[in-house]
Amino acid sequence: MRKITGRTLRPAGLALRAARVGCTVFGYGLLFGASAAGRLLGRGRGGRGTRGGGLSDGEKWVKMLTRLGPSYIKIGQLVSTRRDMLPPAVTGPLGRLTDSAPPPSRRRVQRAVRSAYAGSHWPFREFAWEPVACGSIATVHEATTRDGRRVAVKVRRPGIQTVMERDFALTRAVMGALGAVPKLRKMPFKVMHEQVGSAILRQLDFRAEAAALTELRANLSGFDNVHIPEPLPGLCTPESVVMEYIGDLKRFEPHDLDADSRRQVVRAVLAAVYEMLFIDGVVHCDLHPGNLYFDERGGLVMLDAGFVIRLPDEVRRSFADFFINMAMGDGWTCAQIVIESAAHIADDCDVVGFRTALSELVKEASGTRSGQFDLARFAGRLFDLQRRFGLFPAPEFAFPLLSLLVIEGMIKDFDSGVDFQAEAVPILRRRNMPRDRSKASPVRSGG
Repeated sequence: MRKITGRTLRPAGLALRAARVGCTVFGYGLLFGASAAGRLLGRGRGGRGTRGGGLSDGEKWVKMLTRLGPSYIKIGQLVSTRRDMLPPAVTGPLGRLTDSAPPPSRRRVQRAVRSAYAGSHWPFREFAWEPVACGSIATVHEATTRDGRRVAVKVRRPGIQTVMERDFALTRAVMGALGAVPKLRKMPFKVMHEQVGSAILRQLDFRAEAAALTELRANLSGFDNVHIPEPLPGLCTPESVVMEYIGDLKRFEPHDLDADSRRQVVRAVLAAVYEMLFIDGVVHCDLHPGNLYFDERGGLVMLDAGFVIRLPDEVRRSFADFFINMAMGDGWTCAQIVIESAAHIADDCDVVGFRTALSELVKEASGTRSGQFDLARFAGRLFDLQRRFGLFPAPEFAFPLLSLLVIEGMIKDFDSGVDFQAEAVPILRRRNMPRDRSKASPVRSGG
């Protein structure tokens, strides 16, 4: 039997989960293949491919990821934010996974909630069993405490911990197999999996999420247009988070805003994210449309602090130094930062060649016009350079990049001309100064 996060997993359960994942992927692979073949045949006959009747590819992705479970739904949530890279036919259906995953039955929800408060005094005067939102890991319910306070209660889905731990074990086995491939032996797959996979599993610890909400509220208190719900620690348990209820939320979409308001919203979001990345090191890595909203006054509301990462100071400083030198076009210094912070450097690494190649990449990125910088493309080319030259970054660097990649597509929907690098510079200049919340620039959306 294998132990994951302190619990014992039985081989039979792992084998059953592996079989289910394999069969699901294989089955939907056949559907995707048939759909592609149908389109090719349609074009070959002078038509436009198959229409109507069957599900779109986006709908098939939703159904496949939903059947696979929470770990895979999380992937779909992140992919849905990249509307700048994928067609609406894919990102549209995937976007429903951010807050409208299929809910458990009422009976299972009741059992989960009662279990969370077993052995303690029932703290609610009223509790709405029908969820107001359904995510991949939890459902959210409106309730009223015994003292009359209106609250939101986030409850962990029944059985979710076992499923996610099995997925963690399976992906660890896959990473181990990849690490055995001759051309990939230098890649730190195992370390990367432990870092990223463990961070995803930490979303199951709801007491940690309540603490993260408190910390984010304190860190972003200087931004008068960013609201994070206040948790009620005395009512939180390892399986539930109780927090203030924020009503009348509007989805984070640009349609109802004029051009000036959209620009202000973009700068408000980027300022808050950069504050987390470069100043605090406590980073919300999951700001997809299911976790970012407008309130009735047009302010920004950040929800769900399950996927919050605390960057080591050394990683935070290195990432900030890399970002500002990239904005300044100083590729040589960017390369030196990557070299000094690398988790592993191959014996045959061509350091001079890497510096030259990265300097060219940074020069190209810093020379782009406002709105033309593509972080996803830049990150992909940077990782490819590191792979080719044998410099492998510390796994913690994945988290600040992830937080930016998640919001990049959404931000460009609001203002396609936003300059990601220029907006970071004022905050980057404060990165080594003593923390003073009164100096954090308040921002307003104008919406």
